[in-house]
Order: sequence, then structure tokens, then C-alpha cells
Amino acid sequence: MRLHALLNFIPFLSLVLAQSKEDVKCRCLYGEPCWPTEQDFTSLTSHLSQPLLRPVPPASACYPINSPSGNCSDAQSHRRDSIWRADQPGAYENINFESHLFQNGSISACYLNTTLGIPCEQGNVPPIGVDARTVEDVQAAVKFAGQHNLRLVVKNTGHDYLGRSSGRNAFMIWTHRLKNITYNAEFIPEGGSKDNAIFGLTVGAGVQWHEAYDVAAQNNRFVVGGISASGSVGAAGGWIMGGGHSAFSPKFGLGVDNAVEFTIVKPNGDYAVANSHHNQDLFWALRGGGAGSWGVVISVTYKTHDLLPMILSVLNVTFPTLDAATSVATELVGLFPKLSDLGWGGYGALSNTSLLMGFMSPNVSWADVNSTILPFFDFAVNATQDPNALATTIPFANPYELINPSDDAGLQNAQEVGGLVELASRLLSRNAAEQRAEETARLLLSFDFVGINFVAGGAVGLAEPDSVALNPGWRKAVAHVYTSGNWEEGTSAETIKEIQRGVARHVRALDPISPDSTTYMNEASLYEPDFKKSFFGDHYDKLRAIKQIYDPNSLFVVAEGVASDEWDDTLTCPR
Repeated sequence: MRLHALLNFIPFLSLVLAQSKEDVKCRCLYGEPCWPTEQDFTSLTSHLSQPLLRPVPPASACYPINSPSGNCSDAQSHRRDSIWRADQPGAYENINFESHLFQNGSISACYLNTTLGIPCEQGNVPPIGVDARTVEDVQAAVKFAGQHNLRLVVKNTGHDYLGRSSGRNAFMIWTHRLKNITYNAEFIPEGGSKDNAIFGLTVGAGVQWHEAYDVAAQNNRFVVGGISASGSVGAAGGWIMGGGHSAFSPKFGLGVDNAVEFTIVKPNGDYAVANSHHNQDLFWALRGGGAGSWGVVISVTYKTHDLLPMILSVLNVTFPTLDAATSVATELVGLFPKLSDLGWGGYGALSNTSLLMGFMSPNVSWADVNSTILPFFDFAVNATQDPNALATTIPFANPYELINPSDDAGLQNAQEVGGLVELASRLLSRNAAEQRAEETARLLLSFDFVGINFVAGGAVGLAEPDSVALNPGWRKAVAHVYTSGNWEEGTSAETIKEIQRGVARHVRALDPISPDSTTYMNEASLYEPDFKKSFFGDHYDKLRAIKQIYDPNSLFVVAEGVASDEWDDTLTCPR
């Protein structure tokens, strides 16, 4: 009976989708006759708590070259400073997303290297935006963008390997100043009962992980987040909506497994709560359905965990031969399932000349280390006979001493920003690690370099695959593996395109380690052959239906996001 009703409904749904698509026009861009007038923007400003932003590329401070408009030395010295970059409305953590590559081969960019003699242009940096400090600011901005049919982007820190928070000639909502953080030892999701109470940490859309960690630590609680004490990753934006991996995910789950409530301004401008009691479909979509597609998240509440001591084990070896590299890499890959099931996570880098790997886990004993990590370390040192090998284990009183240290120790400065980079990645499946360890190792060693995020398996694999919108392939994975393409300022469009084609080839080459071509959408490629499959799996159709309910005109559309394939490559006009 239900199947019959569904079959009868499909033609009606198709008609509704077709009609709504016909009603959507090309977005209005800066410089076009349809662009709002100064009077329109003045009217908008009257509803805002702050003046409008006029974002510019950070390197614009160095131009004109003979008479710089700003503090050029400041911009140059802070190129690799992620906190400084996050504080600039027009800066992006990967500066290639500040530039625009036209189809005819020309580039609109603003380079810090002024000796190139290339004029400074706006590139992909939106020319105007709202400095959101309140819910009302966001509501006014969303309604304004909808009324004027503007290309809309949402930005916090600008940490995004798909460039979803930038947009040429677009209108920006900058959420970076929404910094409220609240700890509640008896947090009850709206609509819930005392039986639902948790130790909750609520973070605003502009909060960065190091800020969230500070408050959690003050209350002797641990929250699962990214290792980004350097400030590049936000705690309530793209990280959580893309899944949110952490070195502690094998122990406590992904970010989406720890989020209990969102507040959001929907595409129609209404403010709403999304949790297991209200807007359940939206709550489901926000946990893994991708950033920039559902509205503007105002806050996220996470459940927190007991603050436990932890262990860090580090291995750094050089391979004398490819055989040695293959032997060690095979042993490492085969070890991933066992380690993740025991709650170990970590990060590493592998090439055919070296391996650097850091494993970490809370609440493990020295006996656990001796029976799991140290045998692999001994194997690697013996296989390489590296006289300078580093194999060490360090105890920490709690995870924050490592991921958010007060000095220059730990992983405070582990993440470099300010480069021009694009990624290709796949999730390493448990099956590939258990059944095809050597084959997988040889594939990984065929690249010049692969990064290894040991962030799956364990608790991640125990979660119900359909409980959140996250690609179900995550529940069958043990690690996330990526490679990259890099270039320098001033590189020609032809060379950039060739590097991008290389990244696309890497995507296909990594497929054997992930039978379903599953990847972590936040650290992935713009050249996925089938982004719906790779990012969302069999959850895509449900996500598309939810998108139609909340955002039928796709006011919020981003690269490789839900419904993005219904727009042209510039995300400006419907196909």
C-alpha cells in the first residue's frame, strides 16, 4: 500500500521540482544592473548591528606597489598565520580560493609577491558582506540576499578545501564574530526532558576549536574536535556539517555523532532549533549533509566527555629501499583496524622514502602501548635499520596539553596555511586494510606523498549508518588518506589546470582502497567523477528531498553540495 502511494507521488514530486526550477533565475552578481543600489544597502545597514563589510584580498595592502594602501609587511609576515587570516574577512586559509581562474585562461588574483608585476584584483573574494554579530544580523542578510536573488556565501575562518566560502562577485555573511561559548552541566535539548540532560558545550558559528577547548578544559570536560589549535578550523561550521573527524573519533565518534542540537537561520530567514525533537529532518541533514547548503548555522551543542589522561606515540623512520618501505607500510595498513577498535587515532605522512606517524588515545595503559604500538615501532626500526629513527611515547595529563598547548609544544603549529593547494582523497576501507594490506600499501607508496588521517574505525564504525546524513561509507572505514597538488603565486593558468588534472587522476587512482569511492568531503577534490556517491552515498536522495523543503530555490548552493549539479559550473545559473 505504501509502495503504491509512493509510486503515485513520484510524478507529482517531479512536476513540483521542475516548476520550482523554472522559477529560479540566474543569481545577481556585483557589477550587473540587477545589483542592489547604494540605497538598498543603506536600508539593509539600518537593520544591522555593524557597518557593511567591504572585503579585499589581504595582499591588496601591498598595492599599488609604489604607494601601498595598507601595511604590506603585516600581510606578508602573517601569510602562514591561520588566526590572523581567519580574522580577515577577505582572507582564505588556502589562498588559491582568493583567486579566480577564467575559462579563457586569464586569472584574477592579488599576490603577495609584488615582484611578479601582476596587478591586484578582487578574484574570488566577495566585494561586500555582513559582519554578523547577532541572529538578527544573519536574518536580515539572508532575507536581503533572497529578495535580491544574490549569489550568497557564508564564511567563518575560510578553511575550506572546496572553496565553498568564497565566491566571485557574491554577497557574504561573515559569521566569525559569533563567539558565544556556553558550558551547561545539565543541558537539555529543546523539547526534551530531564532524562535527556547531558554535559553540553554550545559554541557559536564563529568559534574556533582552540577557543572551544579552552572553555571545555576550564570545566574539566573533553569535546571531540579538530586538531587545529592554530585556529584555522571552526567548531560550528563546515567541520561538523561535513562529518567532523578527529584523532579521538575512534574513541568517541565523529563530530556528527556528538552533536545534539543546532540553531540555524533557514533560507526563508526564520530562526529555528534543530534537534531530535524539532525539525528532525533538518537535524539529520546538518550532521553530514555538507556545509553551505541548509542555511546559516548560529550555534551547535556538543555532548562532552570525561577529561582523561592520554598517550602519544610517535614514529619517524627513513626507508633505505622500496622493499623496506613496502614492508613497513603493509604492516601499518594491516594494523589500522586493530588499533582503531582499541580507540587509537592519529595523523601521519607516508612516502616511499619516509614515514612519520603519531598515534594517540585517551585512557590507555602502558601495557596497552606495549602490546599494540611498540611491536610495530620495533618492526619499523628493524626493517629500516635507520640510525636516526625516532620511536617514542609521551604521556599527557589530558588531551588539551597536546592539541591546545599553552606553549609551543604539541600540535599547536602543526597545520600550515597560506598555500595554493587542492586535495584528492579517499576513505581507507576496513576490508582493504584487513584483506589487501600489501596491495593497499603499494598503492599508497605509488604517490609522491600521502597524508594519513587515522580518524575512523572504533566508535565511528559502531554508530548506526542511517542515524545521520553522513555518507554510510564512513562506518566501514578505518582511515582517511589524501594527496595534493600544489603551486606558487604567478603560476600560469595552463600549468594550474595541468596540476588540477593531476589531482583528478589521483582521485581515480585512490579508488581501489575505497570500493564505494567514499571520501571526507571537507578534505576532498573538486573533480570527483560522482560527488553524490563519494560525499553522500545512498543518503543523497533523502538530502535532496530535505533541501527541497527548506531551500526550494537553492539560495544556499556550494561546490559539490546538495543540488549543486542543477547549477552551472559558476553556481550562478540553473542548468
